Amino acid sequence: MSELLQYAVPRTDVDESAVRRTLRDQIAHLEGELATLFCSTYPRTGFEWNVRSRRGPRLLSIRELEELRDDLADRLQHNRHALGDRTYVEELNRRRIEEMMLAPEEHKWVRVRNEDIGEKGCKQWHVLPRFGPLGLLMNWWRVKISSGCPLAGGRGREPRP
Repeated sequence: MSELLQYAVPRTDVDESAVRRTLRDQIAHLEGELATLFCSTYPRTGFEWNVRSRRGPRLLSIRELEELRDDLADRLQHNRHALGDRTYVEELNRRRIEEMMLAPEEHKWVRVRNEDIGEKGCKQWHVLPRFGPLGLLMNWWRVKISSGCPLAGGRGREPRP
């Protein structure tokens, strides 16, 4: 009877090399997508790009390959959502700049920095009264666009030794 049961259940052999190859291909694809996303978000900060170390060079088990693939997929999805949220806010800030330029009196004292629109640098748009206190009283407003970051060396001549 035990011989009959042994032959009744078909044995399925799993080709581990094919499974490993498929997992490695998936991991390579996810790493490529993560690298592409990194390049497209370059000036922005606050994203997690690191890939965990697997304790040096060695042959990973199928389970470890699956964990690595799942970790990369989760990180890629998280970074895509974070980038989507950030680009939405940056687009709103770009619109705000356009509105500030068209009607500065409706955006009194509003300041938008370059980093708020996803760019590097120190440039900023600031709605201020024209002619100081007189403009404040007369409701004359303008958008002052800064020239960017100050020089690293400071102002004036260098002191003599």
